[in-house]
Amino acid sequence: MKFAAGITTALLAIGTASAFAPQSCAAKASSSLNVATEPVYTFTKSEEIFAEAQELMPGGVSSPVRAFKSVGGNPVVFDRVKGAYAWDVDGNKYIDFVGTWGPAILGHADDDVLEAVTKTMAKGTSFGAPCPLENELAKAVIAAVPSVEMVRFTNSGTEACMGMIRLVRAFTGREKVIKFEGCYHGHADSFLVQAGSGVATLGLPDSPGVPASATKATYCAEYNNLESVKAIFDENKDEIAAIILEPVVGNSGFIKPDKEFLEGLRKLSEENGALLVFDEVMTGFRVAYGGAQEYFGITPDVTTMGKVIGGGLPVGAYGGRREIMEMVAPAGPMYQAGTLSGNPLAMTAGIETLKKLSQPGVYAELERKSQKLVDGIIAAGKKYGHSITGGTAGGMFGWFFNEAPVTNFAEASKSDSEKFGKWHRMMLERGVYLAPSMYEAGFMSMAHTDEDIENTIAIADEVLSKL
Repeated sequence: MKFAAGITTALLAIGTASAFAPQSCAAKASSSLNVATEPVYTFTKSEEIFAEAQELMPGGVSSPVRAFKSVGGNPVVFDRVKGAYAWDVDGNKYIDFVGTWGPAILGHADDDVLEAVTKTMAKGTSFGAPCPLENELAKAVIAAVPSVEMVRFTNSGTEACMGMIRLVRAFTGREKVIKFEGCYHGHADSFLVQAGSGVATLGLPDSPGVPASATKATYCAEYNNLESVKAIFDENKDEIAAIILEPVVGNSGFIKPDKEFLEGLRKLSEENGALLVFDEVMTGFRVAYGGAQEYFGITPDVTTMGKVIGGGLPVGAYGGRREIMEMVAPAGPMYQAGTLSGNPLAMTAGIETLKKLSQPGVYAELERKSQKLVDGIIAAGKKYGHSITGGTAGGMFGWFFNEAPVTNFAEASKSDSEKFGKWHRMMLERGVYLAPSMYEAGFMSMAHTDEDIENTIAIADEVLSKL
């Protein structure tokens, strides 16, 4: 398969990735490249549709990052997706490493998932009542995720995190929580917080419309910095309900934790009577079958999930130890509900997806392909004098235009955003769809082939030669 006429492949030697540390060195890429020297895609229909959309929807989109504000230009408008590829309304074909922001781990529109959902749909799209499919998906999640003994399904990752924060406060009888700079937990008021100048400064609202009272009990610490967490505990003795984090950050770009950081958080939470919460909406069933807690060997008290467990349909979930989850209504007094929660279509898609992901070797292969891609991009950057650092975790990856490995949001913010914007546009024009923000991770799927990766590296080599 060819992208951007004339592109050939670049073969790489793949090294073994550390489970914890980002990589800043790479395997060597082939110097024999024959790639297109000019953009080959045009976006006339996308531009027309987006212009109309801006009159109909705020910013022309249903979620802000889709508007391409951080990379410049207009977004592409998609017509269809299949496997590792997406086609826009102008007929352009892309190798897609966004994967609908994470859920498409099997590849888009997997035949087995579509067949199962179609059969379920014939019985109805939503019951608003219990259905046996909920039990089946719940059993699969509980069997896979170390921390989960009971689970509650929701309609989105944001809903899961809203239920989670209410639950940890109800269970502990405390109100204050610690989150981390650059970690995203949905758009609920309590989480839209930016850190102040001090490591233990009370959170300030990060969006108009969020009252200060909604965030006054949310404290921000620095990711990969245990001392910043200790300082908050020291100033708030017996008041912290939970430490909440993305165990691999995917919303500040791709940032992996130090092993000692996660171990330290587990110890600090236990010493202070607080719960440890992993927001695995992005990492759950993405970096390993049991999520980041399996990947790193650290078990939290509560876990939030989404994306992959819905198989491409809207779904979220939160789960944890039985004694904690029995606080949730109707078993307990902590109220949370949802009209479409546990609907049969999402449950079916999730069940079929997890069946495929549970097969031997899936995550080793996802990591191999992710590592091959990242190594190739870093090597191409080095070839043309661009400092690029990056890393992988299972089917999740990312890189920054930065000289040193990135360990927190402040370091990510120092990356070359202008260069990233140019890079993104040039890759897009040549048939590679990457997240339109340097603050987003990338996603590998089972459908991506070595040829896809080699074509992507070849295109990157050509683009980096022009930056």
